[in-house]
Amino acid sequence: MLKGEKIRKSFGDIEILHGIDIQVEPGTITTIIGPSGSGKSMLLRSLALLDPPTSGTVFIDEQAITFPRNTPIPTQFAWPRITVVFQQLFLWPHLTIRQNAVLPLRSRGILSPEDRVDQIIKEFGISSLADRFPNEVSLGQRQLGAIARALALQPRYLLLDEITSALDIEYVAMILDRLKSLRNRGVGLLLVSHLIDFARHSADQIVFLDNGTLVEQGPPTILDNPKSSRLERFLGLVLGAR
Repeated sequence: MLKGEKIRKSFGDIEILHGIDIQVEPGTITTIIGPSGSGKSMLLRSLALLDPPTSGTVFIDEQAITFPRNTPIPTQFAWPRITVVFQQLFLWPHLTIRQNAVLPLRSRGILSPEDRVDQIIKEFGISSLADRFPNEVSLGQRQLGAIARALALQPRYLLLDEITSALDIEYVAMILDRLKSLRNRGVGLLLVSHLIDFARHSADQIVFLDNGTLVEQGPPTILDNPKSSRLERFLGLVLGAR
């Protein structure tokens, strides 16, 4: 499993994450919700070791790495077992959707990367878009292309940061369908989302963060019967604003 124990993240005297414990089992979807500035994206980055914790331990299956540390993080300790898709997508604009997915495989010395990419592109139903550039397709199609690029690396854990932002209902449903398919294949998924209904229908586990603290976690039923007054108040504000 992917697990964080007592994860803290500070910038100078300002602590962003306050000793968070979280775990993601293979073949499950965990969705992080919470107000803006609560530390959701930072927790994703810390678990992926892109912005390592100030203190705490990150476990990737049988391996563990503890912070603070005086030696560099071992090369490829996390990547590509943990692969992240950010809200900004970071697709190379001068490469086609297919080329964007092939390039990371070539950098790892994968033989015949085009075959693997073509299979994933076909599964995602974006074969007709594969030879277009990112600015030639819609935002939803770029989202699918970015997820396909991540999956070509065959990660064990896929972390997704607000990938449904600014998408219409049809594309949100399409991405939800793809995520459930990945879960059924044994991939562990950790999502950050501001869409409560998306969280309700996608997650096996909900994690609610507020001000860098894990306030409440549990099955999706906590969205209907929150135990904490803070989650209850948050849901009231979010759902009442729809």
